[in-house]
Amino acid sequence: MSMLIRTSALTALTVAALAAGTVLTAPAAGAAPKAAAPKFLSASQLPPHPTSSWTAGPVTDGFPEELGLCVSTEGVPSYDYRHRQFRTDLDTSAVQLTVVTGTAAQAKALAKHYDDLIRTCAGRIEESSPDVEAEGRDYGKLPVEEGARVRGLHTETSWGAIDVALLSVGRDGRTVTVVKWGQMGNFGNAPVAAFKKTTSTAVDKLY
Repeated sequence: MSMLIRTSALTALTVAALAAGTVLTAPAAGAAPKAAAPKFLSASQLPPHPTSSWTAGPVTDGFPEELGLCVSTEGVPSYDYRHRQFRTDLDTSAVQLTVVTGTAAQAKALAKHYDDLIRTCAGRIEESSPDVEAEGRDYGKLPVEEGARVRGLHTETSWGAIDVALLSVGRDGRTVTVVKWGQMGNFGNAPVAAFKKTTSTAVDKLY
């Protein structure tokens, strides 16, 4: 299976997932007032890769398309979105999103919305893509700042593409962060314990 075919398949899944995503009920709002920008993970704080080092990209404004398979901005107010991508020399990648809202209550609602989207992601994928089998797993909550939760997602296509991802949502005050790690493989290949540590670091490091 070529990487071109595999990438095209994942792109199609992302579009379908975005179309099927649930909507957060929230009043229309402008961007949150500017404040100290939240800090991001560094490459060394990602789950260690057995044969390749991580490289961190620049912090960039906007919502990362890498989260589109499960999470989107549909129905969400125009908050301050920033993200950072991470790569290895092989097939493993990661991304961190930070969202600064207007109030702690808005952030709490947004964190729940994103967690709900991740929790229901496997079902939406299977509904929109009959050629894909998907399974989600709940790896539990983490006691960091206002809390975080880690979940897993495994997908397998009828033509043999197999991918696994770990996703987490955490909150500190009025800021929400989402972290995603992914590679080819299944749940047995996912570094759950290391990703939990990464998630705790991501939330604790925001401010």
